[in-house]
Amino acid sequence: MAAMRQTVPVRYLTIVRHAKAEKAASDQRDFDRKLSDRGRRQCEQLHRWANDETKLGRFGPTTALVSAAARTRETFRRAFDDTPFAGDRSFSDLIYNGQREVSAEDLLIDLAAIDPVTTSLLVVGHNPTVLELLWSLVENLPLSLRDGFPLAGAYVLAIPEDRQIGLARYELVAHYVPD
Repeated sequence: MAAMRQTVPVRYLTIVRHAKAEKAASDQRDFDRKLSDRGRRQCEQLHRWANDETKLGRFGPTTALVSAAARTRETFRRAFDDTPFAGDRSFSDLIYNGQREVSAEDLLIDLAAIDPVTTSLLVVGHNPTVLELLWSLVENLPLSLRDGFPLAGAYVLAIPEDRQIGLARYELVAHYVPD
């Protein structure tokens, strides 16, 4: 008799890099940079996908960890606010890598701290940290990552439903990259 494969119930981790930001003015801090016109268009596409239950919306609702930098907060607000995909959210100065190097492990620790183990998770952060996080958690990266983590890209990993997020290997189940 052939062995039956058991299906483990899952929830999801969606990792998003902020959308395209404007260049900093000479008197402006990097932390305060807002989205460019292109970045706002990228967020419109993410917003459509987050509202679509056959696309990104099927992986929510999420508990979100968002860098406190202006461009990541704006990405979250424009792409995910007022969608069934986004639920609770936390904004963190600790995952902004403009003042110190933020490792994938730092990001994972902060995600675990807000993980209710009852909903899917969302992180909106910065490169190279989000790319390093994917490298840490996924065995086979898609070709869309060969040149780095694309602006406003969203990569979805399946994580066991009954375990807190941690350093482990997870299956990459979907990705969305706006034009």
